Amino acid sequence: MGSVARRGASIVGLRVEISERQRRFGEELRRMRLTAGLSAPEAGAAAGIKGPAVSHTEAGRLSLNTERLQQWMDACGCDDPEYRAALVAMGQATGRGWWTGFKAHAHPSALDLAEFEATAAALDTYETLLIPGLLQIEPYARVILKTASETESRLRFRMERQKVLHGGNPPRLHAVIHEAALHTRYGGAAVMRKQLHHLIEMSRLPHVTIQILPSDCTQYAMTEATFIIVGAAHPLLDTVLMEHPAGSVYWGEPEAVAKYRENFAELAGLALPPLEVDENGRLPARRDSWGLIQHILYKLY
Repeated sequence: MGSVARRGASIVGLRVEISERQRRFGEELRRMRLTAGLSAPEAGAAAGIKGPAVSHTEAGRLSLNTERLQQWMDACGCDDPEYRAALVAMGQATGRGWWTGFKAHAHPSALDLAEFEATAAALDTYETLLIPGLLQIEPYARVILKTASETESRLRFRMERQKVLHGGNPPRLHAVIHEAALHTRYGGAAVMRKQLHHLIEMSRLPHVTIQILPSDCTQYAMTEATFIIVGAAHPLLDTVLMEHPAGSVYWGEPEAVAKYRENFAELAGLALPPLEVDENGRLPARRDSWGLIQHILYKLY
């Protein structure tokens, strides 16, 4: 079901490196073709491409210009204008952005994630033992990365990623964080105090929602692994990312995405109500994520 972002094609005329976006674009073309019941030669003939070029296109090793993409979608009976526009935008993307300057230092999976985040409409993330990367302060992130080579470059990369939440059209971020991540004092008490205060400040942004899953939760949400759901311009292009020491794993299959959306909805339902402050600056009089963070902060002083 899963697929790891692949690198290293060496055939002349094909991409030497395949980003996750390019791989996902090709995968989407293949899924569309199979859903329409077309063979590779039939879809290729409709788009004016022949032989192995079809398989290379579906594998992300070759691009497909807009005219041929439109012909491909027509042949497959795709009539959703929003989906067509989103797929065209995915195919036209150059893959270049601020992350390009970190190519020599960042892991390919990290570069893929940064590219996805740059165009994401929404990000739903679940973390168990760490504060999500987009919400980490620099001293906290430095401790997390200290055993990695080229720590400074990776630290700058992580801090640069966070700018996506402060741009002109930021994605909606919904983070569910297990309470265990708040108790682990990476960097010491002073760093964790600043980190928890940062969570409170970030929750004031209208597009950021933060919930804490308490340790005394008595129900099981059918997941132990952390994951991110990257919401695209169209739901059919949503992607699930699971980080793994050997390399991040991405899923784009609708069934897999739907499964993780159900898991995230369950986690959000089990978590405490989000951090929030009313218009007068008062905090809600209930057991919520803010109250739990304040309780943990009290023990850090």
